[in-house]
Amino acid sequence: MDAYIALGSNIGDRELNLLRAVAELGRLPDSKVTALSSFYETSPVGPIAQESFYNAVLRLSTTLDARTLLNRLQYIESSIFKRIRTIHLGPRRMDLDLLLYGDRVLSEEHLEVPHPRMSERRFVLQPLSEIAPDLLHPTSGKTIRQLLAALTSDEKVSKI
Repeated sequence: MDAYIALGSNIGDRELNLLRAVAELGRLPDSKVTALSSFYETSPVGPIAQESFYNAVLRLSTTLDARTLLNRLQYIESSIFKRIRTIHLGPRRMDLDLLLYGDRVLSEEHLEVPHPRMSERRFVLQPLSEIAPDLLHPTSGKTIRQLLAALTSDEKVSKI
């Protein structure tokens, strides 16, 4: 199964954090990183004043089910990057979001795929369109390229 995962960091050495997260994701059992976007510097989204983010998206070929994969992402955030979820949309050393899991549509407690806000976020769509422009969003039926072209947002997203 191909899963697409968004990576974001705005605390510490942001580039090193992204590289380390890619390495950790590549170590997941029965999984392999098969594509990685460029890194982008992006403006933060939400009401909290904070530093800009570095973001990327990767494709992971995996036999892990979606729930297990999400648990592994959260484990990497908390154990490797010491993330503590206190401020919603606040600063973080690493944020890993499961964007897509094949063409599956899942709605369970703490697991929603496709990610419910991915189509509204340039910092997700820009790097995702770099590695999978013709991938179809499972609920809208639009390609990632089409979603990006239709996006109206004032987010600043620039390739590093």
